[in-house]
Amino acid sequence: MNTGGRLIAGSHNRNEFVLINADETARIRSVQELSGQVCQICGDEIEITVDGEIFVACNECAFPVCRTCYEYERREGNQACPQCKTRYKRLKGSPRVDGDEEEDDVDDLEHEFEYRDFDGLGPEQVAEAMLAARLNTGHGSHLNNASGVYVQSELNASPLDSTIPLLTYHNEDVDITSDDHALVVSPRSSHGNRVHPMPFPDPSTPLQPRSMVPQKDIAVYGYGSVAWKDRMEEWKRRQSDRLQVVKHEGGSGGGNYNGNELDDPDLPMMDEGRQPLSRKLPIPSSKINPYRLVIVIRLLIVGLFFHYRILHPVKDAFGLWLTSVICEIWFALSWILDQFPKLYPIERETYLDRLSLRYEKEGKPSELASIDVFVSTVDPLKEPPLITANTVLSILAVDYPVDKVSCYVSDDGAAMLTFEALSETSEFARKWVPFCKKFNIEPRAPEWYFSQKIDYLKNKVHPSFVRERRAMKRDYEEFKVRINGLVSTAQKVPEDGWTMQDGTPWPGNNVRDHPGMIQVFLGQSGVRDVEGDELPRLVYVSREKRPGFDHHKKAGAMNALIRVSAVLSNAPYMLNVDCDHYINNSKALREAMCFMMDPTSGKKVCYVQFPQRFDGIDRHDRYSNRNVVFFDINMKGLDGLQGPIYVGTGCVFRRQALYGYDAPVKKKPPGKTCNCWPRWCCLCCGLRKNTKSSAKKNKNKKKMKGREASNQVHALENIEGQNELITKKSSETPQTKLEKKFGQSPVFIASARLEEGGVPRDANPAALLREAIQVISCGYEDKTEWGKEVGWIYGSVTEDILTGFKMHCHGWRSVYCMPKRPAFKGSAPINLSDRLHQVLRWALGSVEILLSRHCPLWYGYGGGLKSLERFSYINSVIYPLTSIPLLAYCTLPAICLLTGKFIVPQISNYASILFMLLFVSIAATSLFEMQWGGVGLDDIWRNEQFWVIGGVSSHLFALFQGLLKVLAGVNTNFTVTSKAADDGEFSDLYIFKWTSLLIPPTTLLIINIVGVVVGISNAINNGYDSWGPLFGRLFFAIWVIVHLYPFLKGLLGKQDRMPTIILVWSILLSSILTLLWVRVNPFVSRDGPVLEVCGLNCD
Repeated sequence: MNTGGRLIAGSHNRNEFVLINADETARIRSVQELSGQVCQICGDEIEITVDGEIFVACNECAFPVCRTCYEYERREGNQACPQCKTRYKRLKGSPRVDGDEEEDDVDDLEHEFEYRDFDGLGPEQVAEAMLAARLNTGHGSHLNNASGVYVQSELNASPLDSTIPLLTYHNEDVDITSDDHALVVSPRSSHGNRVHPMPFPDPSTPLQPRSMVPQKDIAVYGYGSVAWKDRMEEWKRRQSDRLQVVKHEGGSGGGNYNGNELDDPDLPMMDEGRQPLSRKLPIPSSKINPYRLVIVIRLLIVGLFFHYRILHPVKDAFGLWLTSVICEIWFALSWILDQFPKLYPIERETYLDRLSLRYEKEGKPSELASIDVFVSTVDPLKEPPLITANTVLSILAVDYPVDKVSCYVSDDGAAMLTFEALSETSEFARKWVPFCKKFNIEPRAPEWYFSQKIDYLKNKVHPSFVRERRAMKRDYEEFKVRINGLVSTAQKVPEDGWTMQDGTPWPGNNVRDHPGMIQVFLGQSGVRDVEGDELPRLVYVSREKRPGFDHHKKAGAMNALIRVSAVLSNAPYMLNVDCDHYINNSKALREAMCFMMDPTSGKKVCYVQFPQRFDGIDRHDRYSNRNVVFFDINMKGLDGLQGPIYVGTGCVFRRQALYGYDAPVKKKPPGKTCNCWPRWCCLCCGLRKNTKSSAKKNKNKKKMKGREASNQVHALENIEGQNELITKKSSETPQTKLEKKFGQSPVFIASARLEEGGVPRDANPAALLREAIQVISCGYEDKTEWGKEVGWIYGSVTEDILTGFKMHCHGWRSVYCMPKRPAFKGSAPINLSDRLHQVLRWALGSVEILLSRHCPLWYGYGGGLKSLERFSYINSVIYPLTSIPLLAYCTLPAICLLTGKFIVPQISNYASILFMLLFVSIAATSLFEMQWGGVGLDDIWRNEQFWVIGGVSSHLFALFQGLLKVLAGVNTNFTVTSKAADDGEFSDLYIFKWTSLLIPPTTLLIINIVGVVVGISNAINNGYDSWGPLFGRLFFAIWVIVHLYPFLKGLLGKQDRMPTIILVWSILLSSILTLLWVRVNPFVSRDGPVLEVCGLNCD
């Protein structure tokens, strides 16, 4: 079915499927035709036999498997078909294996042992040829000579075939030591370093390990050999010379190379392409050890502080003292939860050149994994379409193979404005994408590229660059005019709703009741750019919405994108960005793949989180919008544990992790071996141990066969730098179980079985289109595990924390990637009201998690979550509770100044020293964090200030709203944070918007200022002796005022006078406090006026 570039709309529940002719001039195909038969294990094409027919491995089910995988499965595997589990029969041309003796129907003496003509070959070549025939490790591409065996030139130049599988499956096995490795030196070889197997087996000789590469010298190959130390030294020396290809010379004893060099590109870890794609960079001990020592000292000081505070109550102000002690204990617990996860910070470094050497070989198609990019938007009036367009353009122009990138834009508001803007964007992308890649510009979002105040001619030597840049800027200005024209038109909605170009009513005119819609704007076989090259796929998606269904806001929209992308492209990795977060570093996807596709450490990585960086923030960062302390200190600390938390955007996921599968299990080494026990114990318990061992083996076999997640068989080239992953899904998982988990879509279930992604080969385009509409229907998730165990997790407006938490509980780990050039940049709400509403939404989500069954305090024990990682998640959900003690603690200074009492008794020398040490330890902790985190003092101070401002306003309201929502069922609406428009530099910073969130901090500010005035007036009235006790109260009140100073500047705005609403509030509160002060009457004794005899005789 060819969609012809038309919008697809429909409802699975209503049995509707409509093609709307939205654009006659840009008809493209939405789904690529699938053809050709390939091996379902390795992905290679299935060869044609000598009879001219396609090779069939299994005569029962005809499951497509190539000859190489068939012979390897017979030789090293379970000798059964992966689909029907029928034992493979020996076919003509295949060597015999164990178990073939019972089959008498195949008479193939010619290929019995694959022995060919050995005339003219030496004994060593004959032995190697016989071993190769016995193991049958290759594809047959090396048997090109007339005799069918390896000749000397082939031994020297033949590289290892890239499709040879590993000996291990999905699970890592640390039980295999160097002595048990498949490639070890024969203990009988002592002459030279070239060892050859015997031509014929000797029953009196123990069977030696067999090499998988017969033409290779086993003694110098690798692990376990006596030459390993020398080879490591040789590797280090050659690495210092920065060689790209390593050549190894044979040994002097036993080797016969006639002085020629042996090209040996298959040795692991010997050239740039076979080294790790990333590495950890621990913080230097000179920085981290003093930091840990200061934390320990601070803990001791805090203990002594509470010992003093509890043992020295203030009897005449017991209520104030008790309140302050309770607040301080809570602050200490919050500090411990925040501090401990930062004990093991690390940094990471990636090697993009090694990634290219490993997966992008010259003259061959790129082997980099495919990536589906998700962009979410709701209201185009609050999230300007121009910003969304820039984000999409930066994705389409990313430095990644175009056939490996698909961009899905979720329009959860079903706005025709978003649809039309995306149509304009797809047309402009035909010019913008080739321009970016031709001149390698950064960033690749045109709005921010053309607004850079830099010399754009620097390092640009192409003669046509200036001319094309000017032309592109004119094109972009015209593009902006068209987008802004659409926005102006959309301000006034027609009475009958919007109509498309062919007169068809827009399906999303009713935002709460509309069918699902899909439009493929760009694709591999669709519209090309102006230079005739392909463009990444661009898909518009608006899920179905009907009254009476809970659509779960952003989390539901993201889950709909998971399912649509699984049907149409099914990339194994997914990138999620907000509509205002554009790709600032065109190599960001490659940075993430350095962790995901690393064959040694990437299998347990569920997501790669990038830090958030922002444009358009003032230099002073008044409201701590950059959040540098969290992204540069806290996240580095979490990366040293189990990984950073998911922050909602700028994150690359592994699709299998979002499907709710457990992380690959790493087998633990045995606690004791037989050598650890006395001989009598072995004699007594040997039988029992053997029984347990056999039972354990049978249990492991059943577990491996019934495992729901797929078992990987990595090619041997994976260790040596190749990206050949052979995926094998278990067919024993009941279909009904998968339907209960993923829903009633056979196409989606089939795609979920493919761990390495890809659209099922046997699916036709018509079925894909209908399935795509079905999986975004509003009732598809009913009675499934979507939002519970699969995809983005429901139950909180901050679905990001909950989703990352569930994946960590499944044993996965995450990675924090901080490239030198920020990967993503976005816009942040820089005025006070919008910033407080943003923090309110985050805090409300944390309260919802705290009161749900997924609370880290009691959920996930016995899983894969580490203790310190749990501390971090607990801190991320209980921090709104700090608002109550913080509000009380900030009120205490004013009360103390108005009443003349204080929370601390008369301070002794010991108490003075204790308080000083406490403040010094707090300052020292911040200084050391600044040192290893690379943040500035102003960032630390702004973060501290906004912690107080947000704590007494947004966190407080979030706590009460969360309690009302969970306990009373009163739901609160999700407010989309408005994105800044281009109306001048920092124009939004001075916008004042009244909101109830401003009431608590305004009240605190006023009462503390009034308290300072009252306290100073009282001291002036009472004389010199009252100034000493006043200093402590004044310091306490000034501490609160200084922390609220950015809030005061936000209230004043850009003008010099205070807003009227603030003036009214100030007069009202001042009047109340003045009456309270008169009632307290600090100038008169509580027992009435004191009358004393003056001593003068007045008579």
